[in-house]
Amino acid sequence: MIRYALKCSEGHGFDSWFQSADAYEALAARGLVSCAVCGGTEVAKALMAPRVAAAEDAPAPAPVEKPLSQPAHPAEPMLRAMREHLAKNSTYVGGRFATEARAMHLGDAETRMIHGEARPEEARALIEEGIPIAPLPFLPPDKAN
Repeated sequence: MIRYALKCSEGHGFDSWFQSADAYEALAARGLVSCAVCGGTEVAKALMAPRVAAAEDAPAPAPVEKPLSQPAHPAEPMLRAMREHLAKNSTYVGGRFATEARAMHLGDAETRMIHGEARPEEARALIEEGIPIAPLPFLPPDKAN
């Protein structure tokens, strides 16, 4: 496999992978290589920066072997614990977060732990109104992969 940086006649730049250099040439000659942005078929290879290897006298660092059963980062167990705590002790209100938080703050709704989603302007308005909120460092379970 080979990756080429490509550019169309409209000036759009994009990358694409090909089986080989000959495969690229054959596809391009038949007009089967098209721009990923505009769909144009007048595409040519763009200049690419060569991949520079480390100095020969500097030994390459040994890859760190880590079992897949261990977290990739020390923060992962903390984030998992935070997500579990939230699931057990808080109500997910989705896009109604700003409305619900404001109603609790004004005494129009029972105070309880909630979490949900708010557009940036909604979150800014809540903060300006003195309503205590904080962003979560992860997506809701139904929005995560």
